[in-house]
Amino acid sequence: MDAKTVAAHWESNAETWTIYSRAGHDKYRDKLNTPAFLDMLPQVEGLRGLDLGCGEGTNTRAVARLGARMTGLDIAPTFLRYARETEEKDPLGIDYLLGEGLRIDFPEASFDFVTAFMSMMDMADQRAMLKEVTRVLKPGGFLQFSILHPCFVPPTRRNIRDERGEAVAVQIADYFDETEGRIERWLFSDIPPEEREKLTPFSIPRFHRTLSNWVAMIVEAGLVIQAFGEPMASEEVAAAEPVVADTRVAPIFLHIRAVKP
Repeated sequence: MDAKTVAAHWESNAETWTIYSRAGHDKYRDKLNTPAFLDMLPQVEGLRGLDLGCGEGTNTRAVARLGARMTGLDIAPTFLRYARETEEKDPLGIDYLLGEGLRIDFPEASFDFVTAFMSMMDMADQRAMLKEVTRVLKPGGFLQFSILHPCFVPPTRRNIRDERGEAVAVQIADYFDETEGRIERWLFSDIPPEEREKLTPFSIPRFHRTLSNWVAMIVEAGLVIQAFGEPMASEEVAAAEPVVADTRVAPIFLHIRAVKP
C-alpha cells in the first residue's frame, strides 16, 4: 500500500474523527497518552518544531502552548481545514501544510525537534520516513513519537475481563506478522450506541513492526535512542475513566525519543 492510498483512507476518516475527538470521545489521547507524551517532552520553548501527522491540530497546539514555533504536516486536507480554522480563531503561530513523511518539503537541518503523535505506525514506509526526519533535524535535535506498543498491541489483541467486566489480562497474537497496510475498522469506544449505528467506522491502514525492527530503523536512520515511555493510567484516572483502565494491565502505547548526533 502506497502513501496515496493511505492518504485516501485518512481523508475518509477525518471528518468523523475530528468531530468526535473534539467532543471528548478520544479518552486514551486526552486522559493518558498526550499528557504522558508532554511530560516526557524536553524543554521546547523558543525551538522550531515539526508535528508529523498532525491531524486536526490538537496535539500540535499543545506543544505550541509550551512555547515552540510549530509547523503541522498531514496528508488529509479535511484535518488541515479544521486545524487552520482553529488557528484562525485562536492563533498560536502554527503553520499547517499538506504533505507526508516520505518527502518532507524542507531543507536539511530545518527543525530543532520533530514530534509524531500516534501517526508513525500508520505510515507506509517508516524506514524512509525516519531518514527524512533525520535529514530535517538540526544536529543535536530530537524526534519524539508515540505508537501503539508493538509488544502489547500487535495485529491481534484482546482484553480478558473478570465477572465485573474489568480487564485482568491481555491476549496477544501475530506479533511477527508485518503485513503491509492491514485495515483496522473501529470507532471511539464511548460514543453512544445510538450514534455509533449512524457512523461509518474509521478505516485505518496499519503497518505493524516488531520492537526490534523499530529500534533497527531508528538506528539505521542515524538517530540515537534516548528514552522510552510506557504510559499507565493512575488509579485515579482509571477510576474516573474506566475505558483507559486496561493500561494498568499492560501498556497500549510506546513513546520513544531519539536524538540526531
